[in-house]
Amino acid sequence: MLNLQEDINNFLFYLDKVRGYSSSSIVTYDNVLKELLLIGHYYKEDKEIILDITPLRLKNINNSKRTISKKLSAIRSFIKYMKEQQNLSIKLIGDSTIKVPQTLPKPIDECLISEVLNYASKKEHLIIALLYGLGLRISELSSLKLGDISDEWIQIRGKGDKVRQLPLLKSLFNELEDYIKQETPTVFLLEKEGKKMTVNQIRYLFNKIFKKYGIKATPHQLRHSYATHMLHNGARISDVSELLGHASMVSTQIYTKLSSNKKLNEYSMAHPLCQSNSTIKQ
Repeated sequence: MLNLQEDINNFLFYLDKVRGYSSSSIVTYDNVLKELLLIGHYYKEDKEIILDITPLRLKNINNSKRTISKKLSAIRSFIKYMKEQQNLSIKLIGDSTIKVPQTLPKPIDECLISEVLNYASKKEHLIIALLYGLGLRISELSSLKLGDISDEWIQIRGKGDKVRQLPLLKSLFNELEDYIKQETPTVFLLEKEGKKMTVNQIRYLFNKIFKKYGIKATPHQLRHSYATHMLHNGARISDVSELLGHASMVSTQIYTKLSSNKKLNEYSMAHPLCQSNSTIKQ
């Protein structure tokens, strides 16, 4: 069983007794690793230990480059110790450069999303629930085919042969099933007059329902809200990055601002729409 505290203690003992580091150096390492212990993610995946230091990087993003460099150096020394002295396979995530843009899309408050959902039509409700419940891009929603939907997963097909699977909540699957029975689409989930609904047509419905309640919002904001709310509720950035379909977690760090079964379980625990077993009123 993984124990980050124990591994850190062994590392500090190694620096003291084997490498002969000074007491001041030991204290420096200890301070950095204590901070990591509080907010880092340490877990095992496919026989490899993962140490995700992204939360620490974002917490220290306004520190000087020198301070950040010192902290990264201490963590990398710990990783080296684990590899060379403990003969363990360990991967460090989040040590790449993090850039924060001047402006970011503001996430929509959960209560506002719920309010809109409560009074939306069946099609409007489904569009919002899919964009927010799965973090879809509006182009992905427009291209979603009936054959890509099962009772547990939705397949999102990207460029080339890239496919990502998104866990499908039972309540959302039931909503999809009811919608399909009523609307009887033939190929694509969202159709109009027998043809795939375009991005602009979906955006029009989206804007219409939010504008009705005096909320200026975009589909991209719902994707951003999905990621932000997931992270704020304890999801790992590596899982959110995979669910969003980002090629790099650096993209997720910028996109969210950080204000398998394991992936499904963590999704179910973290997403606001999953906090209750009840279905949102329609």
